[in-house]
Amino acid sequence: MNSLLITTAAKFLLPGILLFSVFLLLRGHNLPGGGFAGGLVAASAFALYGLAFGRSQVMKLFKIHPIRLMGGGLILALVSGFFALSQSLPFMQSLWLELALVEDQPLKAGTPLIFDLGVYFVVIGVIMGVFVALREDD
Repeated sequence: MNSLLITTAAKFLLPGILLFSVFLLLRGHNLPGGGFAGGLVAASAFALYGLAFGRSQVMKLFKIHPIRLMGGGLILALVSGFFALSQSLPFMQSLWLELALVEDQPLKAGTPLIFDLGVYFVVIGVIMGVFVALREDD
């Protein structure tokens, strides 16, 4: 697309939209959001960039083939369930680790975040795979 408005907006909006997608990813296990919503927002950022600059430019920016990202996300989501099996708990049982970095405010990290990260990668990979397949070369 040869629109100055779209190309300028895509350059400046891409980092902000990606940052917002990470925010949605990280708040997902306690509030609305998570891997699916964050992945959709991130994929929309790359799609906007692709509409502005073309398929070849978005693939240079993306740096990984969407199918590999989907596979890696599926493996990551699957691995999150094996942590519970290793402790004789049911598959996909949530496990939490509390890190006391700041006094009176422990940081909780757990397997739901690993699962959400896997879903995040799968959603980005699927949407980008469809976008790349449908977008014709420049």
